[in-house]
Amino acid sequence: MGADGNNMTSMGTGHSEMSVRLASNEASKAQDPMTTWQRLQPVLSSTHRLDALRAVSAHTVTDAGFTLIELMVVLLILAILLAIAIPTFLGVTKSANDRAAQSNLNTAMLNAKAAYQSNSQTYAGVTTVTLTSAEPSLSFVATNSTGQGVISVNATDGHAIVLAAFSKSNNCWYQIDNPSGTFVTAAAPFLGTVSGGATSMALPVTTVTAGNLVFPTVAGTVYVEVKGDSAPGDCSAAVPQYHGTSYQWKTTGFPSI
Repeated sequence: MGADGNNMTSMGTGHSEMSVRLASNEASKAQDPMTTWQRLQPVLSSTHRLDALRAVSAHTVTDAGFTLIELMVVLLILAILLAIAIPTFLGVTKSANDRAAQSNLNTAMLNAKAAYQSNSQTYAGVTTVTLTSAEPSLSFVATNSTGQGVISVNATDGHAIVLAAFSKSNNCWYQIDNPSGTFVTAAAPFLGTVSGGATSMALPVTTVTAGNLVFPTVAGTVYVEVKGDSAPGDCSAAVPQYHGTSYQWKTTGFPSI
């Protein structure tokens, strides 16, 4: 009976300890959600800090500007490019203006020669009206040329014709056709000492005396360039003037001073 009583007492004590442990476990489970949240706090804080750094980094990249050295390098490159491009552009523009004047003279001379043949090989009947009718895209005047599309005309005594065109590059271009190389009555611009010499000039000269130009009386076509004469009034087929920087005439084509 004594042993059975002890066993019963031990069993009762065991049940009590188990009850205490179960109660403790239940209390621990009740506290687990709070414990889990607390454990997640460092991770969440790190995530928030990382997001904040990313936002700041993106903002910094978006608002980032150029340094002074970078700007100076860019400006230096632009200055070099402009120094190369501007003279090239101006040179091409001047050349284009001269080519336009020469082309207009060639067109005008082609029509003048056609009229010369139609008039029994004389330029006597070739006037500004005749040429305007044949080539309405150009303007023909008896006075000085004021532009590369305005052709100054001088049919002299009928044996020769002088055409002049003033380009935007301040160059005056002349084209003279004298099929026979003779005149009934020599007059300006064929009277006097030939400017630059009586033979075709291989090189341009700068020693031509300022004033009236005198063209050669050689048979055929003569091409003349007066460079750097900014006065359009000097570019006249009847009374050509020289106040430029250089001068040249040739029989093989337009000079290129």
